[in-house]
Amino acid sequence: MAILSEEAVKAGTIRGSGGLAPTAQSTRVRLSSGQIKVTDGPFTEAKEVIGGYAEFELKSKEDAIKGTVRFMELHKKHWPGWEGETEIRQIFGPEDIAQHLKELSGAAAR
Repeated sequence: MAILSEEAVKAGTIRGSGGLAPTAQSTRVRLSSGQIKVTDGPFTEAKEVIGGYAEFELKSKEDAIKGTVRFMELHKKHWPGWEGETEIRQIFGPEDIAQHLKELSGAAAR
């Protein structure tokens, strides 16, 4: 992990990263059937838990995939038996959200 972080800092591509506290220290706020419910952890039913995040400024989705494959290869090499998943998602800025809403309203009008 340190190697990847150091490389990303040198390349100027990392914007932020961090680990997340265990679900025992978490609180969930859920909206369901018109009601808002606040529940403190731990969440024993959790099948999928996000353990950390990293935010990068990359030129393409292909660069993101290559970096993620390398990240997972390092886990495979240095943490035998570990299983997990990494999700790649674009972060929308205000201009992206405005465009997305415009596209949605156009589709709803059709």
